[in-house]
This record gives sequence, structure tokens and C-alpha cells, in this order.
Amino acid sequence: MQRQVWITPKAGAIHNLALQTQDMPPRKAGLLRIKVKSVGLNFADIFALTGLYSATPEGAFIPGLEFSGQVLQCDEGSAYNVGDNIMGVTRFGGYTSVIDIEEHYIQPLPGAWSFSQGAAYLVQTLTAFYGLTELGNIKPKQTVLVHSAGGGVGLQAMKLIKSMGATAVGTVSNAHKQQVLNDMGFERILVREKDFKRQLKQASLNFDLVLDGIGGAVQQASFEHLNTMGRLVVFGAAEFTPGKNRPNYVSAILKYLFRPKYDVLDMISENKSVLAFNLIWLWQQTEFMSQLIQGMGQHEIDAPYVAHEYDFKDAFDAVECLRSGKSMGKVVLTLE
Repeated sequence: MQRQVWITPKAGAIHNLALQTQDMPPRKAGLLRIKVKSVGLNFADIFALTGLYSATPEGAFIPGLEFSGQVLQCDEGSAYNVGDNIMGVTRFGGYTSVIDIEEHYIQPLPGAWSFSQGAAYLVQTLTAFYGLTELGNIKPKQTVLVHSAGGGVGLQAMKLIKSMGATAVGTVSNAHKQQVLNDMGFERILVREKDFKRQLKQASLNFDLVLDGIGGAVQQASFEHLNTMGRLVVFGAAEFTPGKNRPNYVSAILKYLFRPKYDVLDMISENKSVLAFNLIWLWQQTEFMSQLIQGMGQHEIDAPYVAHEYDFKDAFDAVECLRSGKSMGKVVLTLE
């Protein structure tokens, strides 16, 4: 058996990615062989390809953290059967047409969902759910600010917050995204202004919890508008998003030097907290990850919103769509 993969010889530049054909070795016992139908893209892919992600593998690697597809081969006695539709996560290796994976990294694909929706669910929803519950300690009736509310994580967070009985306030980069979210039933959506601190002050907005993947001045202003006992939960830093091929190192260094800094003594006085996480560590905590997925499933939310689907061979176009910041919801690659 052969498979198609997008592989890079090393991190550093997006254009190092190349489409290759590989021979598949015999499947090892305990692994399921999956015919991939859809691949979900994440900002972690872009940061890994350009060498800005701390978890980036050394040397050659296949990017991609999530996928959906059909079981091709499995052991006798497995919880799955050949032909079952599944969705799964992987610690890189997702940009492929066939993948061998441990059973605890996959979940059944809901019957009404497309493969694209399945590839858009696990990473985004795990990120939002873990940030809101385990770190954010969200409570009913709290007011929660979600940055990049039109993105994959943001949309899942907005839906989860609503299902948990809290009030979601989202921010987006333009009026089009604001309208899309309004049409989905989310009324409290702000188009971020250049001086976000002034915008929040004029609107007299304060929050019990902030979920941020942007960083910089937006993050600092959000922290300053936390209520007493408020929590800022950080899961990314989109302000460091690289150019079309590789990072602008001068710009990145300047942003790093002037990044927000939080003094723990000030936080004690103001009774506010900052928490940050990198979700990929969870892949080694399989029991805990399963518990989180079960917890997510207790909240009845709509299927993920997939606005951008690209053929597997058009990975560069899909990556650029995500990198540009113009996408809504999820960007996926699809296969026959």
C-alpha cells in the first residue's frame, strides 16, 4: 500500500513542504489503519513549519494534528470495524492519505456529520473546552471575552460558553465576520479597533474570563479589563504569525521584546490570574484527554463551521488561507 503525504525536510519555511508518495509498511498490531478523508488545519501547523512552535519535531516531519476518515484495517476485537467512519488527533503526521493510529486517539464520527466537520472538531473543541473549564473555571452567568471568535477555536468557544450558561462576547477583525456571527445567533460581537484598550473603556466592558490567542496590546488591554478574580487564559500568539513563507525575524524579535509582561505581585494585589497552555502535551495524557472529550460531548453544540475546503493537492493554498487571517471557521483539506 502507498500513501500521499505533505512532508518538510526541516522547519524554517512553508515552501519547504513537498507532496510525496510513500510505501506503507505492514500495519503493527494495536494500530488502526485509516483512509483519511479530510485533514484539519491549525495555526500550530504554520508555526511548526516555520520553526516557531516549541513542539516542532527535529528534522523531517509531516504536519497536521487532526483528521477524519474510514477504518481500513484493525485488530480482531477492536472497538472499531473496517468501514467505520472516525475522527482523530495525532502529534503531527496528519497531512496524509493513510495513517496508522492508536485506538485511543480516535472517536466515532457522528452520523450526521461530514468528514470535513469531523476534521474540524477535536483540536478546536479540546482547546476551547480545556481553556474554559480546566484553566478558566467558567461559571454560569459570567461574562467571557473570546478573541478571534470567527476562527475555529473561537467559534467552538462561543458555542460552549452559551451552553454553559455564561455570556459570550466575541471579537473579530472585520464587519463581515461580525455579520456571520450575528447570523449564527451571537449578538455581542466587537470589531476590534486599533486602540482596543480605548474601545473597551468606552464600551465600559469588563470580563470574568478572557480566552486569547492573539497576544500583544489586545491581550494586555483584555487583562486590564478583568473583574476581580478574573482569569486571562492564553492558548496562542497570532501576532507572531509569519509571512507567506517564513518569519520576519526582526519584527518577531521586536514583538517578543515588547510583549505583555505580568508581575505576580501586581496580580496578587489586583486579584487576577494569567494562565497559558500548549494543547499538544495532552496527546501524552491519553486518559485525561479521553475525560475531556467525554466532557465536551455532554454539551450539545452545533457541528463545526467549515467555510474553506481545499483539495489535498492544494495544501499551499489552504495554508495561506489560514495564515492570512481572512478565514472563517475551519480550513480543511479533502481527499477522495
